[in-house]
Amino acid sequence: MARRAGQVWKALAAVMLLAAGCEEPSGPSEEPAPYDWKLPAGFPTPRVPADNPMSEAKVQLGRRLFYDKRLSLNGTQSCGSCHEQARAFTDGRVHAVGSTGQAHRRNGQGLANVAYATSLTWANSALTTLEAQSLVPLFGREPVELGFADQQEVLLERLRADPDLTARFAEAFPGEATPVSLATLTRALAAFERSLLSGTSAYDRYLYGKEVDALSPAAKRGLQLFLSERLECDHCHSGFNFQDATVHAQTTEPVLPYHNTGLYNEDGKGAYPIGDPGLIEITGRPEDMGRFKAPSLRNVAVTAPYMHDGSVATLSGVLDHYAAGGRARAANGGQPSPLQSAFVRGFELTPEEKADVIAFLESLTDTAFLSDPRFADPATVP
Repeated sequence: MARRAGQVWKALAAVMLLAAGCEEPSGPSEEPAPYDWKLPAGFPTPRVPADNPMSEAKVQLGRRLFYDKRLSLNGTQSCGSCHEQARAFTDGRVHAVGSTGQAHRRNGQGLANVAYATSLTWANSALTTLEAQSLVPLFGREPVELGFADQQEVLLERLRADPDLTARFAEAFPGEATPVSLATLTRALAAFERSLLSGTSAYDRYLYGKEVDALSPAAKRGLQLFLSERLECDHCHSGFNFQDATVHAQTTEPVLPYHNTGLYNEDGKGAYPIGDPGLIEITGRPEDMGRFKAPSLRNVAVTAPYMHDGSVATLSGVLDHYAAGGRARAANGGQPSPLQSAFVRGFELTPEEKADVIAFLESLTDTAFLSDPRFADPATVP
């Protein structure tokens, strides 16, 4: 455990040093035109860093970069390779796979509504902005994703060699003495990711659009079960984004909750597998063993497999896990982990009720978002 935590801290420190070294804007910039968020009904305005205001030119540049395979050292992957729009920007794998073929230890996360997330990885409370987080896939070593560790200039020179791309950087960041820089690259990527808003599902049409028939009778029953004290789902999957770790422009104090859901209990005392014990790697606090963030449930029906390690294949399996009060109980004589959340206590569902809950979860799929041309690869959808 100590060795693994040390490796994580070493990798994190390298990335954070890189973040600290990102160039600040080198000159006065023109005020960008107000950005049209096209907010879904019921959605607040996302919080945006003061040094990276939104603009359409920046979002469009970020979109091009997101799908550009030149952002991997060997030219085989882009950000979009592991974040597919049709899957709500997940990849459908149990574990993500980097550009060198290295399998990661965790399941890839979706990017729908990532603008509202206070926690940007499964269990790293130190990465709280999309700008800083983008450095991890670009330059991280453990695991290797895009593979540019210690080769920042190779990446920047590759981009600067493209006159059209350089012109787009200059348009998105007017006043910059060096338009193509690590700072402008990460800011453009972050701007595009913040634009990925999903809020026109059947559930949204029912709740905000007052379309009483947008939800099936089964989904309506499932919604009531979801909100019930019997299931307790909405304690961790709450609010407009079905996620407790949520921030927006009106948030006064962002929170970073993490949860142990009783997925593992290897020693009867709550231990998770040594290769991925959760937030404890960052904090060193024993009580953080097995704690991971609760992801948003929007588009959850198209983002299988589930959990931080992709170890649950279906929504039915997820419900079975929570109905059991954590699947690790079966291996410990029915005893819960002493570290798991008090909300993971188990419940009973009839087969009909289980089908109703799944129908509700499926109603959170935003089919328009999954095919919106604004978020697609510009090489295929200009």
